[in-house]
Amino acid sequence: MTVRRATTLVELVIILSVIGVLLAITLPLAAASLDSAAVRGAAQDVEAQFAAAREQALARHAVVWLVLDDATATVRVRIPGGGTRSRAVGSIYGVALRSTRDSMSYDGRGLGRGAANLTVVLTRGRARATLVVSRLGRVRR
Repeated sequence: MTVRRATTLVELVIILSVIGVLLAITLPLAAASLDSAAVRGAAQDVEAQFAAAREQALARHAVVWLVLDDATATVRVRIPGGGTRSRAVGSIYGVALRSTRDSMSYDGRGLGRGAANLTVVLTRGRARATLVVSRLGRVRR
């Protein structure tokens, strides 16, 4: 005759308690990593929109506007004769966008106008990225 050993209720409670403690430690770290990744992706996306606006201004030898909408966290590039290109970084990455100016432009030589002291801040949770646009229209993080 074989004797089967069963798991007791006390053992189950101990195992579930250990799992609960491990989850309580790892879940906030995982959420913070996801927030950081989303903010980095959104910062790269916004930086790419600035670069695209500058490239369009150089290619067309015309003024191209870049409009930042804080309420919807959307970046729009307005190209004369080429329409408007939008990128809703808020809904794509789940980030909030805040800027010190609502727009800037690149002239036909690719130089920024209205970019002095333009700062774009992207946040999600505790993660944050700041993009600063120079007087010449160059973007740095």
